Amino acid sequence: MEEKKDEICTEQTEDTAAEPISEIDAIKNELNDTKQQLLRMAADYDNFRKRSRREQETTFTNAKVYVMKEILPVIDNFERAAQSEQTNVEDYKKGIDMIFEQLMQTIAKLGVESFGEAGDAFDPNFHNAVMHIEDDSLGENVISKVFQKGYKIGDTVVRHAMVETAN
Repeated sequence: MEEKKDEICTEQTEDTAAEPISEIDAIKNELNDTKQQLLRMAADYDNFRKRSRREQETTFTNAKVYVMKEILPVIDNFERAAQSEQTNVEDYKKGIDMIFEQLMQTIAKLGVESFGEAGDAFDPNFHNAVMHIEDDSLGENVISKVFQKGYKIGDTVVRHAMVETAN
């Protein structure tokens, strides 16, 4: 009878010992699966980052190409004017004025706007005051003279206008 008791105890011990081992194996398998998922996610993120960087570089290059395609006709006209054998100053001036107008139309087409005119109200977000005068004929914080126009694209200032302010 004692032998049967020992067999039963041994069987119970083996069963209970087998259960924790299988639970440990299951937890280890789950941990390995989670590690693999994390490694795949890290690799996917790294690939996404690299792809995003390449797309950004491509977009930037395409934007530069687009701008250059718009400006090249203006450059061509400057080259033609420089190669011209006419010595008439008025013809050169007329040609330069036409090229300037073409350039202004081109940058307007690209969404660039100029700002900073005499008589406008001074705004430090758009204007850089390099001189100041007192003039009773002008209002307060008014631009009296423009040394260099400012340019912006939408709300982004490309270059601040360099101005003289009054009062």
